[in-house]
Amino acid sequence: MNITTVSQQTPLDVSADAIVIGVFKDHPHPAPTTMVDQALNGRISRLIETQEIDTSANSVQFLFEPDGIAAGMVCIVGLGDPMTANASLAFQAAGAAAKALAKKQRERVAYFLDFPNLPDAVCGSIVGCVGQDLYREKKKLHPPANILWSTQDQQAVAHGEILGRAVNFTRYLVNEPAGKLFPESFAQHCVEMGNSTGVKVEVWDKEKLTAENCGALLGVAQGSEKSPRLVIMEYRGGTSDQRPLTLVGKGVTFDSGGLSLKPSDSMFDMKCDMAGAATVVGAVQAIAELGMPINVTGIIGCVENMVSGSCYRLGDVLTAKNNKTIEIHNTDAEGRLVLADALCVAVERGAGKIVDLATLTGACMVALGRFHAGLMTNDQAFCDKVSEAAKARGELAWQLPMDDMFGEYIKSNVADIKNVGDGRWGGAITAAKLLEEFVAELPWTHIDIAGPSFGDDSQAWIDGGATGCFVRTLVELAKNYE
Repeated sequence: MNITTVSQQTPLDVSADAIVIGVFKDHPHPAPTTMVDQALNGRISRLIETQEIDTSANSVQFLFEPDGIAAGMVCIVGLGDPMTANASLAFQAAGAAAKALAKKQRERVAYFLDFPNLPDAVCGSIVGCVGQDLYREKKKLHPPANILWSTQDQQAVAHGEILGRAVNFTRYLVNEPAGKLFPESFAQHCVEMGNSTGVKVEVWDKEKLTAENCGALLGVAQGSEKSPRLVIMEYRGGTSDQRPLTLVGKGVTFDSGGLSLKPSDSMFDMKCDMAGAATVVGAVQAIAELGMPINVTGIIGCVENMVSGSCYRLGDVLTAKNNKTIEIHNTDAEGRLVLADALCVAVERGAGKIVDLATLTGACMVALGRFHAGLMTNDQAFCDKVSEAAKARGELAWQLPMDDMFGEYIKSNVADIKNVGDGRWGGAITAAKLLEEFVAELPWTHIDIAGPSFGDDSQAWIDGGATGCFVRTLVELAKNYE
């Protein structure tokens, strides 16, 4: 897709297959919509009055071959109540229009949506038209060759384009089947990203991981024929004395559950169990391409959790990089083991503050549903910054408690800790309490993205499958990092 601006043209005279305009609910039209409505002798207003055009947020309607307008089609997207307009609306409304138009191949689509959150809208227009149909002969969605935005703010459009490509890169990685994306190939994608952005990328193979005493990660990986990897990405845009914001991601490229085997229905979408790692990669790419004045380190641990004669067992004791011992009570609680060693590497690499992201627990989805991520922290002030960044970009997150009592639930009689809590209760929190054992009291926030990272069903603004959630939040956090 080629993304450009058309600041000198009106919605009436721009040459395009379709123009996109917006309508608010019970509120005067935005200026471009008024211009189109007047050219059509008030047709849009009449259709709204007769409820033939829906003005609720993210609804989409078409007017074909409109007289007096150069474009062959007018795409009208509902914007809902203008008092609630925010970055989420900008992203979703543009995405809804893009997705509806992408059902057919088009050469040029021009957007006349006047949003204060323009980068989010541009991002949505890029994300909405790209589907999960990576291997379909006949695609369901067809990105246009050219996307045009009516604005003089070329910097905002360029920012949005970078975000859109980063979100789509994350979605691509998550949507790839595990037979194509496994630890080695995932690491190669990171290397290629580094080569294109100037990010320094270091890859640890199994031999290096062994030498570095990453026993928790290696324990999970030992049942697979696919060799594990740990990837360290370093972007240095800040001062030499700034300790980096460090982003850590869980990269379980396929999770069978190991000996605690998942049922088929629960295993089918486990190619997405590396969404935390993919989010980190996308965020690092965007931060580097934006040239942000910050130091950022991205660390991802990549393994497969498989069943074989050599896989780790219930009752085994693994020794993490910081020498803490972990008794295994459930081999399907593997992501926290991978993150344990990755967090230790983050500490050793001089992290200033740490955010980790993971599709870590079904318990978080039980607590918060499919669309909210869970936040857990050892530093309230830092967690507030993460929460504010998510809110600014319209991504949904909710903080869960981290009281000391939850740490008692993961104490082991055999080792320092065990990898699950006692019973069913508070599973998302006890998983986070295990992670807390490996951050050396640095300011740290854990984001459990098990719910929002992957959708079985499509939304108006995005195809089903990977969502690329929290890439924009991490970029926002980096912008305000202290």
